[in-house]
Amino acid sequence: MSSIKIECGLRENCRCGESPVREGASNSLLFVDIPAKKVCLWDSLSKRVQRVAVDAPVSSVALRQLGGYVATIGTKFCALNWENQSVSVLATVDKEKTNNRFNDGKVDPAGRYFAGTMAEETAPAVLEHHQGSLYSLLPDHSVKKYFDQVDVSNGQICMNIFIIFIIPLISFLYMEKDEQIPDGMCIDAEGKLWVACYNGGRVIRLDPETGKRLQTVKLPVDKTTSCCFGGKDYSEMYVTCARDGMDAERLLKQPDAGG
Repeated sequence: MSSIKIECGLRENCRCGESPVREGASNSLLFVDIPAKKVCLWDSLSKRVQRVAVDAPVSSVALRQLGGYVATIGTKFCALNWENQSVSVLATVDKEKTNNRFNDGKVDPAGRYFAGTMAEETAPAVLEHHQGSLYSLLPDHSVKKYFDQVDVSNGQICMNIFIIFIIPLISFLYMEKDEQIPDGMCIDAEGKLWVACYNGGRVIRLDPETGKRLQTVKLPVDKTTSCCFGGKDYSEMYVTCARDGMDAERLLKQPDAGG
């Protein structure tokens, strides 16, 4: 196996970077900073970063077939027009739960935007349990609710596979102590699952059928949050991370935190 090169591609100093999505047509990477309420677009060739500010925590972003983007902002499914930096609300959920927000969200091959809600955190990874629900935004902009009593949801799609993980309500594996909290994830070309380990400083590769660990890649930051593949032939992995909750001493030791 060839050696793995690890480097910080962008020091954005995200409070909580999440939802990396490769936009192949422009060799760019989309991602969000949830508490900073911004969506970022990083050109991997020019290294230029563009940002759009929104009015609530933005937890995920995805590509639209006809151009532009969709995002989960607060408890709203929204359309995002990058050219004029405008946001249009498509649907609102959890109207009776004013302390909720969306967490992770992904679009499946049928064009459904799956996303789950959760209670707003009082501190990183600290929240009221069983307050969230799992929804999907359909292509006609109607919303379907699947179930509630969710703590935190994370999910990913790839090719013709759709997997949604509700963490920790549903678990198909036990995390080892050093791995800490399972967070965002992606699937590789062999159908294996990569999971970013929040507070674990690593991504792990798993067999989704057996839960067997196939590979561990440790990173120089603790709060790894999500991952996706990119580059010309999808041979590169982009990993987002966070810096919220870290004191000055830890930040000094981890200058790439939030990159």
